[in-house]
Amino acid sequence: MTTVSEVMTRGARSLRPTDTVVQAAQAMEELNVGVIPVCAGDKLIGMVTDRDIVVRGVAQGLDAKTTALADVMSSHVRTAREDDDVEDVLDIMGENQIRRMPVVDAQDRLIGILSIGDIAAKDPDVDADVATSLGNISSPAEPDR
Repeated sequence: MTTVSEVMTRGARSLRPTDTVVQAAQAMEELNVGVIPVCAGDKLIGMVTDRDIVVRGVAQGLDAKTTALADVMSSHVRTAREDDDVEDVLDIMGENQIRRMPVVDAQDRLIGILSIGDIAAKDPDVDADVATSLGNISSPAEPDR
């Protein structure tokens, strides 16, 4: 059994819910990522993706310089724990079409991120599971509203 702690990326950068969409986009560009966790203090309260910025921000005509992340982020966030089994988390990611899952401790403090890429690169025993999950994640979905 491979645990999340063995393959996750630690030290994920986060932003505050009051930070702006522009700040999130700039952080994504700087880090070359498509998602930023949103934390109030050290507690995870949401995630903002490049897609959130486009669909919930730009497409709605919101001003990216003044719109707070709280207005565009996803607040119903599924999370993993360090001691979770990677295959179990991968099943959840596939079922819920999640490419990246924040990893939190018992107090919901952000401690890292687990991505499909992390699993594929660091756990050679789950190749078929990664392919299945990626197929499920990539299936068309209903809007998250």
